[in-house]
Amino acid sequence: MGFKPVVEREEEIDPNKNYLFIANHASLIDVMLMLSVMKNPSVFVGKREVKNIPVFGYVARKTSILVDRGNAESRKEVYISAQEKLKKGLSIAIFPEGLVPHEDVILSKFKNGAFRMAIEHQIPIVPMTFYDVKKRFSWTFFSGWPGKLRVKIHTFIQTEGLTLDDLEMLKEKAYNIIYNELIDDIKNDKK
Repeated sequence: MGFKPVVEREEEIDPNKNYLFIANHASLIDVMLMLSVMKNPSVFVGKREVKNIPVFGYVARKTSILVDRGNAESRKEVYISAQEKLKKGLSIAIFPEGLVPHEDVILSKFKNGAFRMAIEHQIPIVPMTFYDVKKRFSWTFFSGWPGKLRVKIHTFIQTEGLTLDDLEMLKEKAYNIIYNELIDDIKNDKK
């Protein structure tokens, strides 16, 4: 499609370890970009509504853990499924905003699920910033153009020893890493 990932790494991903990968969600290309960057066998956790998207929905049903966020039983099943996948050596990938925000929103508030999962399974969080996805391939059809898709893999956030009492702190830390990176990029772009 004419997109070329350009990746900056603050820390190297070990292909033999389990991680929870997170990134900002701003485009139709985000899932494919995350797959091309992380290299580890992974399963996505996504909202159940994606199963209704033509073609993509079929793939999502076969390869992802889908959650009905309004259903407590469904959320509980996600943790059980994630634990099974982690035991099989897979990593987990989540867009913690839980949605693609409106075009003028830099980064929506993060939901708790990803961070609860990372704490409960004691796996490191790998925060990633996707800089160019919104302008290259947004949700507005026939917008954007081919080019570089810059990605920054930030220093991992360790969860070993954390408890659910640390959830808000962990969520805020991850949010600030990605948000501040996006703000800095916007400032540099205006220079």
